[in-house]
Amino acid sequence: MFEYSAVQVGIILVIFLLSAIAKGVTGLGFSTMCLPFLAVTVGLKEALPLLIIPSIATNLVVMRGAGQFGKALNQFWPMLVATVPGLGLGLWALASVDGQLAGAVLGGVLVVWCLFAYTNPNMSLPSTWARPLGPLSGFLTGALNGITGSQVMPAMPYLMALQLDRDLFIQAINCSFTLSSLIMAVGLNRMGLFTMDATIVSVIGVGLAFAGVRLGERVRHRLSPDRFRLALLAMLVLMGGSLMVRAL
Repeated sequence: MFEYSAVQVGIILVIFLLSAIAKGVTGLGFSTMCLPFLAVTVGLKEALPLLIIPSIATNLVVMRGAGQFGKALNQFWPMLVATVPGLGLGLWALASVDGQLAGAVLGGVLVVWCLFAYTNPNMSLPSTWARPLGPLSGFLTGALNGITGSQVMPAMPYLMALQLDRDLFIQAINCSFTLSSLIMAVGLNRMGLFTMDATIVSVIGVGLAFAGVRLGERVRHRLSPDRFRLALLAMLVLMGGSLMVRAL
């Protein structure tokens, strides 16, 4: 018997579509936007395997559109490599840490940081700090991802402070997202959470996710750099709020 009702499948697919549109506009947000709504629909543990396939798929679509993959990899490989042990530590710590409470704290920090970044639009990281802080940023992002499921802190503020070209920024952050998602997929598979029914719904959702990303990208290409930055901060505030709501 199929483990999801028709109503649940419909809600899941709508969530995928709307989250993919947001992903296309800002280059981020699919997993974090999906998770609270999916958790309400099917439960938190059951929501995680539903996310992985469409999340990786939307990441790859956005990365292909952004270009500059070689440049992003060459510049940020220390951050990406450091994400792996950080994620391992986070998943290990998850057994003894209240993930939802940690997520709520992280969400609050994210909202405060967005307000600070909004009031300081010219904030930048000195070039002498950029390279040494990369691995630290990657490690902490992996650790927090393992505990809370959020992939954005502190990698997002780090990359934004570098004042990167829009496409290079999107490519770099999605490289981080994709690596984290692949590692998470391995972990969920070992935990036996990837059921056949979840895989079927995820694969169906990929088509809607592709359509949503394409629609969002059309909007993004019409945004000025300032409006893109504002859309990015707005998305981060929504992510922070969703992390706090999950703890209620």
